[in-house]
Amino acid sequence: MSILVFQITIKQWDKSQRSPEHVTKRAAIITKHSIDFPPAFYAFNNQCVIDQHGDDLLGDRLTFSQDSNGKINFDRFRVCLDSKVIEYTAAPETNNNFKTLGSIDNQWIQCKYDWRYSVYEGGLYYWLYEEVTLNVIHQSTLNENVFLNSEPASIFTG
Repeated sequence: MSILVFQITIKQWDKSQRSPEHVTKRAAIITKHSIDFPPAFYAFNNQCVIDQHGDDLLGDRLTFSQDSNGKINFDRFRVCLDSKVIEYTAAPETNNNFKTLGSIDNQWIQCKYDWRYSVYEGGLYYWLYEEVTLNVIHQSTLNENVFLNSEPASIFTG
């Protein structure tokens, strides 16, 4: 049985954390990890491993589902288990306008994007910024060190 692996690293900060020191500190955070259980877990009838690292300041940051066509939706990404192709959308609220990034069949792709949210907390609004890095591969058997022992076939920045 083959397995789809999503490894996501989320770096979040607010406006007060934009100094050069904060930028340097965030840049030092690694975005490739070994897959350890926990925090990693199986999903979708053990067809998928999800491995989340980094910040989740608002809680429940990670979203994933499987649609009626069998495609896995993960954050802003979509993977077809049959074709083993990953797609990305810059507008997740519309769930369309996906761009094909490439094949993840026994090779991994690293995807990065930046985003910000308007957050209402304690009677005030503020911006919560984030940098997301996703490492993804579809492989025949789980290799816990795949992201550490090889380089991505491609790197996408959205």
